[in-house]
Amino acid sequence: MVSSATTSIRSQQHPLIHRLADCIESVWQQHLDLSPYHLPEDLGYVEGRLEGEKLIIENRCYQTPQFRKLHMELAKVGNVLDILHCVMFPRAEYVLPMFGTDLVGGRGQISMAIADLSPISHDRTLPTGYQSDLEALPAFQFAQSRDLPDWGNIFSTFCVFGRPGTPDEEDQFLARVKAFLEVHCQQAIATSPTPEHQAEMSAGQAHYCAKQQQNDKTRRVLEKAFGQEWAERYMTTVLFDRPD
Repeated sequence: MVSSATTSIRSQQHPLIHRLADCIESVWQQHLDLSPYHLPEDLGYVEGRLEGEKLIIENRCYQTPQFRKLHMELAKVGNVLDILHCVMFPRAEYVLPMFGTDLVGGRGQISMAIADLSPISHDRTLPTGYQSDLEALPAFQFAQSRDLPDWGNIFSTFCVFGRPGTPDEEDQFLARVKAFLEVHCQQAIATSPTPEHQAEMSAGQAHYCAKQQQNDKTRRVLEKAFGQEWAERYMTTVLFDRPD
């Protein structure tokens, strides 16, 4: 069930964020055996102020036999900033990549969109099934593509990153994220646990999280609104917690 608070913030965000949030949850519910994942009580729903505007953050989390945590964050700063952030964290005994997608918009425009299935194995390659499924997808890149940040070497060659400039590009991005999700869920279900790879996958996931925590833009927004200590806790507990 979608909470009334989430429905409210989603309906007030950019339509592409609303559509993507619905899409993610629909694919999860269709393919995966979801159960609740409990965040610290004070971090599930958060309100604050950022440069005079009301900031709302809502988090929705699940877990499955294959994934220790499925996390989707929706955030809104007045009428000036809308955010969707989503990461799927595999359990370490499964040799699976990291799915992640982010949308950032404001004042009716999406300024940044990214989606990827990022390999975390020692050899930095996607499992064979993923490789063949993703290669079969139609080619797509934004006309206004963007360069990855300095820490962006964690992303795969299938990463889509840019600014959707037309409704058609928004639709194509949504379709690409849905395709990534369906490939990921189907491959995960077909994958058997291999405890002998657990140390390797734990290390790869920790490396991925450490790189993502270098995102200065996210950290600066959180620090401005809630302070440095709270921002650090949120970055390492909710956004990019490392496997035990």
